[in-house]
Amino acid sequence: MFSNRKFNLLVPLFSILLGFLVGAIIMVVFGYSPIDGYTALWNGAFGNAYYTGETLRQSIPLALTGLSIAFAFRSGLFNIGAEGQVFVGWLAAVWFGITFDLPAVIHLPLSILVAALAGALWAFVPGLLKATRGVHEVVVTIMMNYIALHVSNHIIRAYLLESGSRTYRINESASLRSEFLTDFFSGSQIHWGFIVAIIGAFIMWFILEKTTYGYELRAVGFNPHAARYAGMSVKKNIIMAMLIAGGFAGIAGAMEGLGTFGAMHTHAGFSNLGFDGIAVALLGANTAIGSVLAALLFGALKVGSLSMPPVAGVPSELVEIVIAIIIFFVASSYIIRWAVLRFKKEEK
Repeated sequence: MFSNRKFNLLVPLFSILLGFLVGAIIMVVFGYSPIDGYTALWNGAFGNAYYTGETLRQSIPLALTGLSIAFAFRSGLFNIGAEGQVFVGWLAAVWFGITFDLPAVIHLPLSILVAALAGALWAFVPGLLKATRGVHEVVVTIMMNYIALHVSNHIIRAYLLESGSRTYRINESASLRSEFLTDFFSGSQIHWGFIVAIIGAFIMWFILEKTTYGYELRAVGFNPHAARYAGMSVKKNIIMAMLIAGGFAGIAGAMEGLGTFGAMHTHAGFSNLGFDGIAVALLGANTAIGSVLAALLFGALKVGSLSMPPVAGVPSELVEIVIAIIIFFVASSYIIRWAVLRFKKEEK
């Protein structure tokens, strides 16, 4: 018998291993070597300093969107609108980085704060409708994703476009990029955003686990009727949970605008950062440290898979299928957990 903590750790690990096993079977069926394929995947993610930096860079926004969705889950909400909150946070950070020219010690923190506020305000609408009218947050946040996509594209084209489909570049004082990190990771686009992600994870952990307000949020998430009976304001907690979750997603957008790209470009479709964050949160069991570790796995899969076609000869279409299978099993860890618990009950 495992303790709850060990059980919660073993189920995601089993999900990952099962995903890799099924992916290996698919490669064998199509006549490719899973050993060569996964070796290329590993080397493409951590084989040298450049690839390691790119994996970390890819993990940064995923960790923050994972924190956003995990925070909402812990509060009894499904923030599927993290994708839209990423867009408005990205746009707000870039606008602030372009418009103002301040000392870096002021400009950079304020740019991140503006992004967090933008994401929080975008999440405020579904939170308010949920709290006051009972409108399901999934419906509202899905619709607001499309609004965020098209409104941000319009604002870029109308006011911030420099050339092609890209905005002006942010001022250097608002940039997360560092020559030290670039040199250390052999030219990678890694930036100081990984520190921001770690701080974000600490903030989420501290709020939920070490504060009275965090206890209220979790209580509302577990049972809003019991929380109301105990004198807690369910409406206020719903709104605040969405504001905080939106703030995390807005910061994820800032990491792209102030770090990876130093600008924002128009998008023909979604970036999928918010949607991937759902799988990150699920794999991380809706915990702060779990979301960071899950984001690192997803970053490794996304970066490492690029090396599989040229190195191992696995066609890119098959690579996408294998990665999708791995992500499917990773995201379905809750089903595995449910099946194991049910089996244990039947044994009794």
